[in-house]
Amino acid sequence: MRTASIARKTHETDIAVEVNLDGTGAYDISTGIGFLDHMIEQFSRHSLIDIRCRIRGDLHVDQHHTTEDSAIAIGQAISQALGDKAGIGRYGQSYSPMDETLVRVALDISGRPYLVWKAGFTQEKLGELDTELVEHWFHSISQAVGITLHIELLYGTNNHHICEGIFKGFARAMRSAVELDPRKGGAIPSTKGQLGG
Repeated sequence: MRTASIARKTHETDIAVEVNLDGTGAYDISTGIGFLDHMIEQFSRHSLIDIRCRIRGDLHVDQHHTTEDSAIAIGQAISQALGDKAGIGRYGQSYSPMDETLVRVALDISGRPYLVWKAGFTQEKLGELDTELVEHWFHSISQAVGITLHIELLYGTNNHHICEGIFKGFARAMRSAVELDPRKGGAIPSTKGQLGG
């Protein structure tokens, strides 16, 4: 089983995360930020990665630390569960339509973290989540897992649809990238013989 658990405690957040890359999309998310919970739930459901994430954060300050640290801890758990990445698809891409919105996501679990972000919002909050933190969440998870990640909003006007389309597109791309390909026979998908490190 490709599973991992992360416990991460700082002066800003106290986090416990569990992931199962070969799951069914089961989730148990509690960050203290309702809209962030909803987005991580979408990621879990559509990637088929089981995620349990419990956070107590300094929300009396603001949402930055909780949002950032949720991505770091989930990313660290995914990275740990991937191990040496033998046999994975490595690459993933997805077009994610949601009503008037269309998002394109492409990624490579390369060990070389990089985020290209071509999206934005026209309002400052979705529920209680500061929309400026959405890009930061993806930057943090790309760093923690080691993903080259391209996210592009092709078009769309509804901010909820834009955000949800991004998370769902990321989920579908990650599903392809982390799945084991039986044709690879457990080989690491790189001519270098390793990914990252």
